[in-house]
Amino acid sequence: MPVKFRDYYETLGVPRDASESQIKQAYRKLARKFHPDVNPGDKAAEERFKEINEANEVLSDPEKRRRYDELGADWKAGMDFTPPPPPPGGQTVRMHVGDLGDLFTGGERFSDFFDVLFGNRRPDGAGFAFSARGADVESEVSITLEQAHRGTSRAVTIPLEGPCPACGGSGTKDKKTCSVCGGSGSQTRLESFTVNIPRGVQDGSVIRVPGRGGMGLGGGPRGDLYLRIHIQPHERFRLRDDGHLELELPIAPWEAVLGGEVRVPTLDGPVEMRIPPNSQGGQILRLRSKGLAQPGGGRSDLYVRLKIVVPPKPTDKEVELLKKLAAESGFNPRESWNSGGR
Repeated sequence: MPVKFRDYYETLGVPRDASESQIKQAYRKLARKFHPDVNPGDKAAEERFKEINEANEVLSDPEKRRRYDELGADWKAGMDFTPPPPPPGGQTVRMHVGDLGDLFTGGERFSDFFDVLFGNRRPDGAGFAFSARGADVESEVSITLEQAHRGTSRAVTIPLEGPCPACGGSGTKDKKTCSVCGGSGSQTRLESFTVNIPRGVQDGSVIRVPGRGGMGLGGGPRGDLYLRIHIQPHERFRLRDDGHLELELPIAPWEAVLGGEVRVPTLDGPVEMRIPPNSQGGQILRLRSKGLAQPGGGRSDLYVRLKIVVPPKPTDKEVELLKKLAAESGFNPRESWNSGGR
């Protein structure tokens, strides 16, 4: 039967790396505030006081705190925590809670979660086996625009924390502190594997890789890996916020005036595009379905922004022709300005 996970750190309002003194200070402050003697008849304060005492019972005890921390930092209050029945002949987690006394009116005990995690006392003294799903893991991978367009596979390496192989997760070996894990009972190792990234993946999207997250406890399943995709900036194409691509296309002044056919690069190779006569610098033309592949099929568009470029080193002949054009033409590009702008 599932029970609700309790975040003891949140209950006391301390970080997961809080020191013993920080935990003690936080407990004393909250205990004074919610003590039943200070709040007679207040059921809410009484429940809060129970939660505070339970959190302190775990976090102030190094061994209980270590066991609790093995669940990982990704559990959230209210999540289901399911203890399966002990396997026939299997090993159970046996951690018997001492006589806690009647902490509250009527001798009420700690929560079901506490009993499941630390071994509910039974007449036969048997331990209480439990398992928990591993924590989900988040990571990032950077790919090129071409890889996002065509799909790719990438090698991913993530750190995994699991029971120390030397001491089996107990923290001790031969009645001494384990020299491999330093008594923590856990050890971090690196795991590498290949992830397939589908065609048309979007920048910032997340790929879920089942069963590649943190290790489970007590035979519980592994968590999942959530891989966030980052598409690298491209030297030529710009990925717009609307998912389309944009390209700045240099054209000569005479191409802008006269128009014509030009070759435009795309992710699948160059295509021909017609420039209308009398095109202006900054004008945007659209090539439909020539952009990035989409997750559901199809393609986005490619927007082509025209940039008029003059010859960096015109020849004498070109200069002569430009002078003739300047003398012949009555065009004034600043005509729309006020009278003092010429």
